[in-house]
Amino acid sequence: MNKLKYSLLILIGAISYGVLSSIMKLGMKEGFTVSQMLGGQYVFGWTFLLILMLLFSRKKLSPKQWLTLLAVGITMSGTSVFYGKAVERLPASIAVVLLFQFTWIGVLLEAVADRRFPSKSKIASIIVLIAGTLLAGGVIGSSSGALDMTGVIFGLLSAFTFALYMFVSGRVETKVPAFNKSFFMTTGSGVIVLSVFSPSFLWDGALGDGLWKYGVALGFLGILIPVVFFAIGMPKVGSGTGAILGAAELPAAVVASVLLVHEHVSGLQWFGIVLIFIGIAIPQIRFSRKKTPPLYETQKSAANL
Repeated sequence: MNKLKYSLLILIGAISYGVLSSIMKLGMKEGFTVSQMLGGQYVFGWTFLLILMLLFSRKKLSPKQWLTLLAVGITMSGTSVFYGKAVERLPASIAVVLLFQFTWIGVLLEAVADRRFPSKSKIASIIVLIAGTLLAGGVIGSSSGALDMTGVIFGLLSAFTFALYMFVSGRVETKVPAFNKSFFMTTGSGVIVLSVFSPSFLWDGALGDGLWKYGVALGFLGILIPVVFFAIGMPKVGSGTGAILGAAELPAAVVASVLLVHEHVSGLQWFGIVLIFIGIAIPQIRFSRKKTPPLYETQKSAANL
C-alpha cells in the first residue's frame, strides 16, 4: 500500500505537468511569450518553495549537499530549454511524442544503474505506452511532412534530460527534506533557464499587465507540486516505475486542452489515452499483488509452532 501511495504522488505530479501547455496557450492568446511565462513559472515556483522551506523545513545542508542539488537542477532546466527549442522547429504533436520517449529511457537508466534487466511487466508497459503516445499525440492519422532534424535532436534531448531528472531525483540526497531538496534543485534549474530565456519580464511591466497570474499558476503546477512530489515519491518507487507513471502527463495535457482551450480531440487520441492508462496500470497491478501462501502451507506452518 505504501508503494501505491508514493506512486499516486508521482501520478499527481505528472498530471500537474500536463496542464502547463494549456495554461501557456491561454497566456499566448493574451500576448505573452513562452519565454516570459517560463521565466514567471520559475520565479514564482522558486518563491513558493522558499516560503515553504522557511516555514516548515529549516534544516541546514552541508555545502556538498546544496552544490549537488544545484547540479541536479541542471537536468530540470535541460528539459525546459530543449523542449522549448523542439516546439519552435516541429509540430506540437511530434515534439510531445519525442519528449515522451523518457518512459523507456527512464527504464533503461534504471536497468543500467542496477545491472538488472527490466521486468516483463515494465517491458509490456513501455510497449503499450509507446503505442498510446503515438495515438494520443495525434501522430497516427496525420501527415507531418519532412521533419527538422535539429528539432528532432532537441526533442530527444528533452526526453533524456527529463528521464535523467527523474533518475537523479530518486537517488541523490534522498535523506534531505523534500522542501529543501526541491528548493535547491529549482534554484539550479532557474539560473540556467533565466540565462537562456531573458528575465526582462521582471522589469518591463509584463507582470503588471497580467503575466503574474500565469506565473502563479505555472509556478504552482509546474514547480511546486511536481518537484516536491517527485522528491518524495521517486526514492520509494524507483526511476523506472516513476518514468512509467510520468506518462500520465500526456493524457492530462490532452484533457486540459479540451477543457481549457476547447481543442478538438479525435477518437484515435482518446483511444491512445486509454492505452496510456493501461500501460501505467500494468506495473501497479503487479505491486498490489500480495503473495499469500496456500492454505495448506499456512496450516502446516501453524502446526509446527
